[in-house]
Amino acid sequence: MTLPLYFSPEVAEARANGQPIVALESTIITHGMPFPQNVQTARRVEAEVRSCGATPATMALMGGRIHVGLTSDELDALGQSKDAAKISRADLAACLISGRTGATTVAATMICAHLADISVFATGGIGGVHRGAESSFDISADLTELAATPVTVVAAGAKAILDLPKTLEYLETLGVPVIAFGQDDFPAFWSRQSGLRAPLRMDTAAEIAAAQLMRTALGIPGGQLVANPIPLHAEIRRETIMPVVEQALRDAQSNGVAAKAVTPFLLQRIFELTKGASLVANVELVLNNARLGAAIAIEIAKQK
Repeated sequence: MTLPLYFSPEVAEARANGQPIVALESTIITHGMPFPQNVQTARRVEAEVRSCGATPATMALMGGRIHVGLTSDELDALGQSKDAAKISRADLAACLISGRTGATTVAATMICAHLADISVFATGGIGGVHRGAESSFDISADLTELAATPVTVVAAGAKAILDLPKTLEYLETLGVPVIAFGQDDFPAFWSRQSGLRAPLRMDTAAEIAAAQLMRTALGIPGGQLVANPIPLHAEIRRETIMPVVEQALRDAQSNGVAAKAVTPFLLQRIFELTKGASLVANVELVLNNARLGAAIAIEIAKQK
């Protein structure tokens, strides 16, 4: 069976010329923000990648094909979609054969990026081990995908709504390198500090690129997580955001929210409780990750 990959004209040209490419997810467009702010933000992130010398490739499933990069019209259509499915590893194939529109999570974006021979993916924050996972077994597929798929993922750590100590422990068990960029502390999405020391620290994009290429040379499967702290000017400090997170978690429990609905519910509730400050911070950290992702992609192309 032929892989149902469809490259946008911009990405096809970059591939033909051997230019660095950075994968971007699409659930932030369909499940993270309302229209037109979602599309405006996606365009800002893509523009940030371009300004740093790489080509953005926003992933989405449309009409039975994996779109690697979206045209302006396709991005608008995705941003206005009312029934786009949130796609991970488990439902990627089913979405393709059904022809449904699907937005890719971290796990699905990693798979699509690898199929398209893209080594770097920039996102907001990864999923992880949820609070109470010892009884619910709610653990994001993002973690096992990092152990299986050879893509470097740049994120502002794991989302602060998660159990961060257990998330780091699980990543260690899976053998996933967790690299804090420019600091020793593992960042916590809206906050630069989590109070948890990251297993690894690297201070340059060149080091991170070299580490990925060495893993490939050694035949070690899986990718690596680069935990890039939110810029200082955009940070919501941990002592400010954590009481809000706890309130949102209580609200989710009292409303019986479960499974894939948990993260969107929590992010929306935190947006309401912070009067929009969490979304402003979210946009800034994604832009910051796009810049670092571009720098790593450029270094990988150079070092190859």
